[in-house]
Amino acid sequence: GLCHAGCMRLGVLTSGGDCPGLNAVIRAVVRRAERAFGAEVIGFADAWRGVLEGDYETLTVERCRGLLPRGGTILGTSRIQPYQFDDGVQRVRKTMFRLGLDGIIVIGGNGSLGAARDLCVDGVPCIGVPKTIDNDVAGTDETFGFDTAVGVATDAIDRLHTTAEAHERAMVVEVMGRDVGHIALHAGLAGGAATILIPEVPFHIDDVVAVIERRRKLGRYASIVVVAEGSMPAEGTLDMPSYETDEFGHRRLGGIGGVVAQELERRSGMECRLTTLGYVVRGGTPSSRDRVLATRFGVAAVDLAAEGRWGSMVGLAGTSVVPVPLDEVAGRIKTCDLDLYHEVAEVFFS
Repeated sequence: GLCHAGCMRLGVLTSGGDCPGLNAVIRAVVRRAERAFGAEVIGFADAWRGVLEGDYETLTVERCRGLLPRGGTILGTSRIQPYQFDDGVQRVRKTMFRLGLDGIIVIGGNGSLGAARDLCVDGVPCIGVPKTIDNDVAGTDETFGFDTAVGVATDAIDRLHTTAEAHERAMVVEVMGRDVGHIALHAGLAGGAATILIPEVPFHIDDVVAVIERRRKLGRYASIVVVAEGSMPAEGTLDMPSYETDEFGHRRLGGIGGVVAQELERRSGMECRLTTLGYVVRGGTPSSRDRVLATRFGVAAVDLAAEGRWGSMVGLAGTSVVPVPLDEVAGRIKTCDLDLYHEVAEVFFS
């Protein structure tokens, strides 16, 4: 049942890559907890590092003024997880006991939500809030940060059209998207790309060249090719750069846009330039849509905590915010809607 005034104490942290809308979630969590339940909210610094080391601050409605339009996260973030340390879970439990916390609201992406699920099993109650510009968390139709990222990428593509036309050249735009092409697909559709390459669909460079040449025959010299950083050529069709991996075993991507631009120029004889959008789509102020979604998620997360529904994540289903078991989310990623790619986007690839 619902908590009585004054008895609930919640921790909150932001984990993984930064993302527009994080501060809007923190603000909503604090407002809902303080005003509806008389609860206290403790904000941990740099994700789980703050929990492991006892680095935190008490968050109040007053402290959260002016946060709605602010990008980044006032709490800081990192990719540290308790399971990287032998005594990690023990240290988390100790901090929670010392601060008298009922549980922790974890705002994070796939890795963070997986850790939150495991921690619930190990006796650390968590509620998940899905965060990623990539829109690849299972169990929610959309994540906050995605709309902002697509908006920034679309704006960049619009600007590149004019310079591409002035110089009669092809432009390759590489956008973030390690395992999924949601940003590439939506920004490419919105920005009128000549073709879009996504990780879900291995590409043939010959098809890309054919699109560019077909357009050139029609007198359209400017073409924009949008490439997700995780896009891969079909087996055996193109030599690829070898990727380094970082300390978390993630491939350091980037480079596929350069390969595509080079091959396009070599095979079509047309001048080709590369623009890599990278981190610029991850920063800055969130769009109005993301502010609203982040706010709804923050409020819903506190309500789930008050009902003692630990082990759930808040998710968007259609237009409703609903609880989703973390069990159903952990270890899964949400790939692109291939109907949108094949039935809609491909209509414009010519």
